[in-house]
Amino acid sequence: MATFLYRLGRFSFRKRHFVALFWVALLALAGAGAAGAPAAGNSSFSIPGTEAQKAFDLLDERFPGASADGATARVVFKAPDGQKMTDPGNKAAVQDTVDELSGGAEVTQVTDPYQGGGVSQDGTVAYASVTYEVPGMELEESSREALKAAAEDARDSGLTVEIGGDALQAVPETGSAEIIGIGVAAVVLVITLGSLLAAGLPLLTAIVGVGIGVATITALASTLDLGSTTSILASMIGLAVGIDYALFVVSRYRAELAEGREREEAAGRAVGTAGSAVVFAGLTVVIALVGLSVVNIPMLTKMGIAAAGTVAVAVVIALTLIPAVLGYAGRRVRPAGEKSKLLGGGRAKDTADKPNMGTRWASFVVRRPLAVLLLGIVGLGAAAVPAGSLELGLPDDGSQPTSTTQRRAYDLLSEGFGPGFNGPLVVVVDAQGSDDPQAVFQQAGDEIKALDNVVNVAPAAPNKAGDTATIAVIPDAKPSSAATEDLVHDIRAAGADIKDGTGAEVLVTGATAMNIDVSQKLNDALVPYLVLVVGLAFLLLIVVFRSILVPLKAALGFLLSVLAALGAVVAVYQWGWLSGLMGVEETGPIMSMMPIFMVGVVFGLAMDYEVFLVTRIREAHVHGEKPAQAVVTGFRYSARVVTAAAVIMIAVFSGFIGSSDSMVKMIGFGLAIAVLFDAFVVRMAIVPAVLALLGAKAWWLPKWMDRALPNVDVEGESLAAHDGAADKDDEDKELVRA
Repeated sequence: MATFLYRLGRFSFRKRHFVALFWVALLALAGAGAAGAPAAGNSSFSIPGTEAQKAFDLLDERFPGASADGATARVVFKAPDGQKMTDPGNKAAVQDTVDELSGGAEVTQVTDPYQGGGVSQDGTVAYASVTYEVPGMELEESSREALKAAAEDARDSGLTVEIGGDALQAVPETGSAEIIGIGVAAVVLVITLGSLLAAGLPLLTAIVGVGIGVATITALASTLDLGSTTSILASMIGLAVGIDYALFVVSRYRAELAEGREREEAAGRAVGTAGSAVVFAGLTVVIALVGLSVVNIPMLTKMGIAAAGTVAVAVVIALTLIPAVLGYAGRRVRPAGEKSKLLGGGRAKDTADKPNMGTRWASFVVRRPLAVLLLGIVGLGAAAVPAGSLELGLPDDGSQPTSTTQRRAYDLLSEGFGPGFNGPLVVVVDAQGSDDPQAVFQQAGDEIKALDNVVNVAPAAPNKAGDTATIAVIPDAKPSSAATEDLVHDIRAAGADIKDGTGAEVLVTGATAMNIDVSQKLNDALVPYLVLVVGLAFLLLIVVFRSILVPLKAALGFLLSVLAALGAVVAVYQWGWLSGLMGVEETGPIMSMMPIFMVGVVFGLAMDYEVFLVTRIREAHVHGEKPAQAVVTGFRYSARVVTAAAVIMIAVFSGFIGSSDSMVKMIGFGLAIAVLFDAFVVRMAIVPAVLALLGAKAWWLPKWMDRALPNVDVEGESLAAHDGAADKDDEDKELVRA
């Protein structure tokens, strides 16, 4: 592989005009496709194999036109102090609001609080329910604006009016997070590469790659039913790895220049060595993202595959466009150790032989490997302790900031009707095969009333055929509580008994039940996902490092860093530690997607750092250095670059902590802290300590396996032949001149 990539790098350097034109044309083509594509809404959300989804499908079949998965809104009214919602003036204002909402284009039904029991017992709070024909993420913006306008009109009458429900659920926006990340990345790249031009190359090529990926996703969004969140994930991951991969190639190019090689040769060498690491690091990210398909949530599968495609584009750009733009830059990209005049370069260097920070740190670790290893493991182990109390769930309006109308509506409903009113359960009774459906409906309602944690059970509402009915159940506890989850399981257990006795099927659905089912599905998929992703990456790393123990150490170190990161997330977002500093207004269960999402993204990035760092160490070992010295050599060349890459990632992810969306905030913190732990504790401390303790045994591989495995030559050992060829060419040229 190293030889092929070496030739590809030299070709791209020489034929820079052709390569640059190709990528510009591809970007223009993708952009034109995106501009001409129909505007896509959001990916249809379905959770195959869950009871809640089965009930939704049954409602669509038995209650045609009811829009079972349609968006809902609750317009909550509170009377001024000393007044009640039943006062004539307040009642008239509510009626005007109901009439105004009923004329909405996508509205299917609006319930009058005075006819549907929507007034609290003390008369101070009332609500009107609005049902739409499409899911919340697919609502037209005009429908949301009409909803807000109706609420504002009611406020003018003196009422306190807030809006809850998923009708106001908008497409998530990244805000300034990407700008902040790019800004920090630019500063770190300038410091690392010592040149404004050299720093600009990774940013430029990463933006080109993200542009192609996002534009392609936009162009295909309508055809492939890709949601808007797909492009956000693709841009975040693509920007992260795009900068990383380009940084590694540019850094290696400058190192080759510092060894006295000509620029074309240096470009070939950089792609042949660092480029090999880029290929395998990219493969681990792709495996992690495509592996999300094992969860069997179509939306998550599409997001993972689309993001994996963007990563693949970033890999190819690093191998071709980077050497091409290096050819354009010429002598303005300086050898390693030299800075541009603008940054203080051009002065005589008196510290040429002074060990850099990476060398000094690695030397310290190899002298005291056991102490460093124990300190790293104990520290991460302590951070991981809170993960034992992990509670999973999906956020609801109760986790929104108090400044939002959704959260204020949630609090008003809890005040007037109890906390469980914010998470009603919908029980669907399918009595099509029963002799007496009405008796089954009555039995189901009675058994549910007898359960714990139930506040109210509405009478069964059958369909026109009379063979299926819905029963609304109000829990005693808030939607995200363990008590409500227990109630869902209790209703399903009672439903199983009813089915045994009558043949009727009892299903629980609704937003709360769907959240519980999604959490369970993600939780069940975590172990198979870990086995698949870590297993495939383990096999891949055996091929890369030609070792059993090094990949095993990489996988175990990753698991340790992820557990520590999950522990930090639990401590902040579930226990409330440092919640004020992190802007956490409401603690509660950890988002159910968090563990599997963190595993996928962080595993890919962690293996990036592992591959880039350890391939440099193995390269030194393969070229004859003793194990301990190889560790120091690897850190001398790689520690600075890996540190810079990690700082960039942490900055990108940290930018999302300031989001007003609790889910985005949690993801940003979790990924940032995971990269911090993995890059600076696992890769920078535990990895060199383990390699120092293992010595030459770290690179042990059974002979039969050594013969069976393909030799991918990530270290570029085969490029030694090109040194001889280059020397012979130089001699021939000298003879010709003579």
